[in-house]
Amino acid sequence: MPVLTIEHVTHYKYRQPVSFGEHRIMVRPRESYDQRLIEARLDIDPAPADLRWLHDVFGNSVAIARFEGRATGLRFHSTVRLEHAPVAHHQIDVEAYARCYPFTYASEDMPDLLRSIERQHHDPYRVVDTWARGFVRNDGATDTVGLLSDMAMRIRSEFTYVPRHEKGTQTPIETLKKRQGTCRDFAVLMIEAVRALGFAARFVSGYVYNPSRGEGRVGGGNTHAWVRVFLPGSGWVEFDPTNGIVGNRGLVRVAVARDPYQAVPLSGTWAGMPSSAAGMDVSVEITLEDAVEPPTSARQAVAGSPATC
Repeated sequence: MPVLTIEHVTHYKYRQPVSFGEHRIMVRPRESYDQRLIEARLDIDPAPADLRWLHDVFGNSVAIARFEGRATGLRFHSTVRLEHAPVAHHQIDVEAYARCYPFTYASEDMPDLLRSIERQHHDPYRVVDTWARGFVRNDGATDTVGLLSDMAMRIRSEFTYVPRHEKGTQTPIETLKKRQGTCRDFAVLMIEAVRALGFAARFVSGYVYNPSRGEGRVGGGNTHAWVRVFLPGSGWVEFDPTNGIVGNRGLVRVAVARDPYQAVPLSGTWAGMPSSAAGMDVSVEITLEDAVEPPTSARQAVAGSPATC
């Protein structure tokens, strides 16, 4: 099982001393059967007057820092060491009734999935709907995992990844028109598209790394964003449209939310002259202690064992 060390540093700089309001920090990975924390440390300079931890409505770990005094900089340094167990595409085991699209979620699951199926962006001309329906076969024989994999792969191959450090995301329609965006934009597009087809989907913020030298990953050097879709039999399954990943290989979850604004890694306020702000530096370094061999591509594996629809 690979062991990772993740160093995440965010440094705010100011030209003269400013005061700081409350800051909300989401950098501690979620613990689960596929990722186990060995060590987690959060260093803040200047030290906060008060630091407390809580779980938000989605079960994400959140640190709340409050400050006193003034300073010309504010630095957050998260160090995490964890075991990460890759779950590959061929391990996705969907219940028989859901292997072919369309299907209906079980009645006992629907009350908890409804808000994750609900659309978040206006689409009056059904632009996203039309694009999403293009992945459904006209004869009705559509493999569920194949549909979702094809969508992730299509975004990876036909859209251009362009880093953008400003907050917020493009609307799905903007991303479709521009054919480019960040990992956040691609995640939001895929979430809205699969929701248009009736799937429950959530936004994920975390880290991406190269499991081996033979695999390239886009979106490193900062936090990363992707999608989770609920599939009966396997639960929440990862799909990264930026890299075309199906399963969690190379992906470390930190925050899971219904909407991107609920999974911002770091947010807060400061008070001072508007000209005081001198910029922000962010760096993420991931060290892999135990490399593993790269798998067959996700699309090849899905094509090799299709469901009978």
